[in-house]
Amino acid sequence: MSTVIIGSDHAGFALKEYLKDHLAAKGYEVEDMGTDSTASCDYPEYAYKVCERALVTGSLGVLICGTGVGMSMSANRVAGIRAALCTNEYLARMTRKHNNANILCLGERVLGQGAAAAIADVFLETAFEGGRHQRRIDLMDSVCGR
Repeated sequence: MSTVIIGSDHAGFALKEYLKDHLAAKGYEVEDMGTDSTASCDYPEYAYKVCERALVTGSLGVLICGTGVGMSMSANRVAGIRAALCTNEYLARMTRKHNNANILCLGERVLGQGAAAAIADVFLETAFEGGRHQRRIDLMDSVCGR
């Protein structure tokens, strides 16, 4: 299977640790970019680390904070990243199929472990459809200045 790049801040640490084990059990190689504890830290640093590594390796990534919002906002500042905050499996499926999202953002304080694992599974298993959707990805890059 493929590699998944994962990272969190302190508010997403417990869910990150859970998802690392879950994904490894499913056969993914998981690269953990931090944080390594629940000590207070700044989520933009970990968002950047995961995004840069995902771009270099061509891997998909998972970012986790308390709500997923801060990670999503930070990740989408990195050129080449299309991060999606997903709270259910349908959103995870559609953001891969239609938006070719390469980073999944999750909120530990808004999702249970089971829901987060199911969302991650769908995100990682769903392929981009291409076609008319590629035109829109290209527009994101040109119109939005990336």
